[in-house]
Amino acid sequence: MKTVTLLRIAATVALVQFCAHTTLFLTYAAAHGPDELQVIQTMQSHVFRFSGFLRSYWDMYFGYGLFSAFNCFIEAVLLWLLAGIAKEHARLTQPIVALFLFANVGYTVLVWKYFFPLPSYFDIALIVVLGAALIAASRSTNGDVDAGIAERAAPANITRS
Repeated sequence: MKTVTLLRIAATVALVQFCAHTTLFLTYAAAHGPDELQVIQTMQSHVFRFSGFLRSYWDMYFGYGLFSAFNCFIEAVLLWLLAGIAKEHARLTQPIVALFLFANVGYTVLVWKYFFPLPSYFDIALIVVLGAALIAASRSTNGDVDAGIAERAAPANITRS
């Protein structure tokens, strides 16, 4: 499969992850009994001064949840844009694809340690697809890095031999 296609698939998985995370986070209703409600109420009602601002632990919990969802959206957009670059210069995408691969491995480890498995399934899918994209980019004949840079760097009125 081509690097472009794999990156578009990865972007779609990241977008689904964004939609799922955002929807589940914003529509969640406490369903684990009175202990859970008490924890939520305590997080919301106790306000502390953090770096000069009054915040509750609920503010930080909720803000971090939105921050995580927003990161999924940014990842989806960046992967989609990266796929556009891969059309002409697949090999140039390798360092960025490797970075996204590394990030998703890290996310998966953190999710398994501190949360529950469901969100990590998206990260595992991204790891597989990004790994395949990295391999495809390394085997690609389009976007020869040296030729692509030479073409852009040389003035138009100079002929190359």
